[in-house]
Amino acid sequence: MLKVAIVGASGYTGIELVRILHGHPEVAVTCITSEQSAGKRLSDIFPSVRDRYDHVLENLEPVRIAEKADLVFTALPHKAAMEVVPTFLRLKKKVVDLSADYRLKSAEEYAAWYEPHLNPELLDKSVYGLPELYRAQIAKAKLVANPGCYPTSIILGLAPLLKNGIIDLCSIVADSASGVSGAGRGAKVDNLYCEVNDGYKAYGVGGLHRHIPEIEQELGNLAGTGLRVTFTPHLVPMDRGILSTIYCQPRNTVSSGKLVSLYREFYEGEAFVRILPEGSFPSTAFVRGANFCDIGLAVDRRTGRIIVVSAIDNLVKGASGQAVQNMNVMCGFPENMGLEGLALFP
Repeated sequence: MLKVAIVGASGYTGIELVRILHGHPEVAVTCITSEQSAGKRLSDIFPSVRDRYDHVLENLEPVRIAEKADLVFTALPHKAAMEVVPTFLRLKKKVVDLSADYRLKSAEEYAAWYEPHLNPELLDKSVYGLPELYRAQIAKAKLVANPGCYPTSIILGLAPLLKNGIIDLCSIVADSASGVSGAGRGAKVDNLYCEVNDGYKAYGVGGLHRHIPEIEQELGNLAGTGLRVTFTPHLVPMDRGILSTIYCQPRNTVSSGKLVSLYREFYEGEAFVRILPEGSFPSTAFVRGANFCDIGLAVDRRTGRIIVVSAIDNLVKGASGQAVQNMNVMCGFPENMGLEGLALFP
């Protein structure tokens, strides 16, 4: 039985990890932490786990946590993660980090979008945790940087096109809409019910969102050269889910049917990527609570542009579900273990 600690369990990704791991037959959650709620029971904060998880939330003391766990999920904000991850690694623990602290390979790029990195020597040692692209590296990794939610939807949506050199690299535009849970559980005026209900708004407009360097890093790796994207995130008044609509120009004329065939071949055998039939497009309603990424494809008959639509649950394939998928790969479990659940509908 793999002993697991969840550091930062009082946020949405933390409780989602608890929910998913509850159904994992090879995992025991032996330690959960919360700086704000230490001493309280998890079920007092999240009544959804009453009579199933009555663990007492602990303070974040890395050495003591490491004594109780073989693998640690760090579900912490950026900076807070890099303050503790080196200790876990020094104590020979595997780490899946859900923050942004180890996703970027350039310390300079990280500093430009966040702040100076506290342990830049670990950036080259971390593996970007998108199993569909980096499965072999993840299997050998001690530190996996779990991808961001927007990047997951965009990278999986574009990977076959970039890997096969099908599109003009200067033409990529991605519009993504996220549920409010993507902003975290902290109290913020912008996320109050009266602020978001009946509204739909763009934010981070003009190349300001912090996921941009992560998106460009991974898309550039697929293309074999650096590139730039136009990315605009939107907030939609629902709890969870991301729908990304991605536009790009093909180098040569291509049909929707050929794109569907290309994608099905590229993702053949992937348990969590579902390519929809020609003429069908995904909805966040059909991935809610599940670890799927659904992808639909079309070619604009007037402009010739390729349109890719992808849908994920931002808390599952966009965060905690993908983290468990990475854990499974790192620890030699079947990749879909604990993640077989279907979407919640309606």
